[in-house]
Amino acid sequence: MGFEEVLDRYGGPIEDELKRFLSSSAMEGRSYHPLIGRLYDSVEEFTMRKGRRLASCSTLVAYEGYTGRIDEKILRASCGIEIYRHAILVHDDLVDADPVRRGGSTLHKTMEEGYNERLGAGSAIFAGNILSSLALQAIMSSGFDAALLMRATNMLLSEYRNVNESQVLDLMFEYKNPDASEWNVMAAKRAATLFRATLGIGAVLGGAPEKDLPLLADAGGNIGYAFDIQDDIIDTFASEEQYGRPPCTDVLRGKKPLHIVLALHRDEHFASVLESVRNGKQDIDVEYIRKAVVDSGALEEAKRISKTHADAGREAILKTGMAAGAKEFFVSLIDYVKDSLDWYKSV
Repeated sequence: MGFEEVLDRYGGPIEDELKRFLSSSAMEGRSYHPLIGRLYDSVEEFTMRKGRRLASCSTLVAYEGYTGRIDEKILRASCGIEIYRHAILVHDDLVDADPVRRGGSTLHKTMEEGYNERLGAGSAIFAGNILSSLALQAIMSSGFDAALLMRATNMLLSEYRNVNESQVLDLMFEYKNPDASEWNVMAAKRAATLFRATLGIGAVLGGAPEKDLPLLADAGGNIGYAFDIQDDIIDTFASEEQYGRPPCTDVLRGKKPLHIVLALHRDEHFASVLESVRNGKQDIDVEYIRKAVVDSGALEEAKRISKTHADAGREAILKTGMAAGAKEFFVSLIDYVKDSLDWYKSV
């Protein structure tokens, strides 16, 4: 079964569990102050917006791959993974000053309505922290053996620290031009951490043999790298109709995805133009960015690197003892990432 079919099949049960868990939390918040009730309602609406539930489904599929079943315990733990993912998104949206996420207002924008930007931003900081605690509560209340829960939560906390470190580096890159090796340091702690955590936690809770855990960490890290590079390329080259938002959104904000990093070090004029843009001395258009990335060879090099990581992730998955259906899910996901690198036409 391909990864999209699995997401369609398992996303519903995870969302049902997510709704139950968050609704209970919102009810408690409403009981003592209307603003806290509004905060929890906003958190619930934000988290329940329709999405692919890739992170939580990856945990669920890894678990099923070692146990042969889906049960209430893993649904609750997967609910925690989905909440964890959204804790990161709330803070990410705030730092990037994004007004919209999946067709609705970002949490800081929702909470500033009727107040001001300060209350919206402050509420989003605290809401992200609240979601982090709820994620741990969901996992710890899932009913697994205490020793397994300790391993799973330690894994989650370690990767949560990593992803926050990556966000600091990503922010700093807006003020300097990193080289590819520095970008790799950052990327090793970004999407790579999410996939390492989701696969690893599902496997640990499913009783995977110890020899499989390093393979899954390797697979998750490589899938995360491939996914990060692919998503950044699509942001630059896909149309708004294909991607759901204007192209080059991240680059025009000063972000430095890998293909931009590579282009900056291959094209001195492009580097000087981006520096002038950052200093507010000139504007830049999407077509110029695309052409510079293509002409410098940075696009093809970034695609090659993404595919290399994807292939390494696939190889690691196939070496594990997971059931064939679980392997098929992750291989299908990897193939999707590789294929989507060619969704658009280069300039």
